[in-house]
Amino acid sequence: MTAPDAGADGRTAGRLWVVATPLGNLGDITARAREAIADCDLVACEDTRVTGGLLRHLGLSKPMLAYHEHNEKDAAVIIADKVAGGARVALITDAGTPGISDPGFRVTRECRRRGLTVTPLPGPCAIVALLSASGLPTNAFRFVGFLAPKSAARRRFLEGLTSADETVVLHESCHRIGDFLDEMLEILGPARVVCVGRELTKLHETIRTAPLAELVPALKSGSLKGEFTVAIAPADFVL
Repeated sequence: MTAPDAGADGRTAGRLWVVATPLGNLGDITARAREAIADCDLVACEDTRVTGGLLRHLGLSKPMLAYHEHNEKDAAVIIADKVAGGARVALITDAGTPGISDPGFRVTRECRRRGLTVTPLPGPCAIVALLSASGLPTNAFRFVGFLAPKSAARRRFLEGLTSADETVVLHESCHRIGDFLDEMLEILGPARVVCVGRELTKLHETIRTAPLAELVPALKSGSLKGEFTVAIAPADFVL
């Protein structure tokens, strides 16, 4: 089996593969992702411990280089130097798609600045997964990542959504989701439709879409542990 985008000799020139990896369910790894990781010279990853588990699942052993929010600026140069020197580097994050509310942007930017080949290998992405199952409009949506941790900043953000005409998607910490639910109910009102996904693709996955008057008490009566993705419907949307 040859690598993705391989030439006639079955090998590739220096290249950065941006590889989406499972959110939680390892069965979501794609065939192209497996091939790229198997063929690469180096895996650039957010956390070598997490990626080590994925590599063991795939039956692979590869050199790893850690890049994360604290060292990404310097690591981007190192990774781009390796690609420029002919290395095939698989860029992955702990879960999902690199650069999408995760480290990776500076690495791809550095490679693009140098005119190096950057190839996306699409796959799992929490915001797309939630939107696809939410029942909310997806013809236009805005992703805002993680909100500021301070309540005042979150409240200002929500006040700006009272007449929003597009779906807004975000991530929220398990430590703040309870307060955020209450803030949405107070500011956006009981009729506003929201979808909340918890532990997407994992054993305890839950996805609920409902007006906030129903959604908030239902969610707060259960577990608020895990990873949360939230989609807020446009102001005039009716379920």
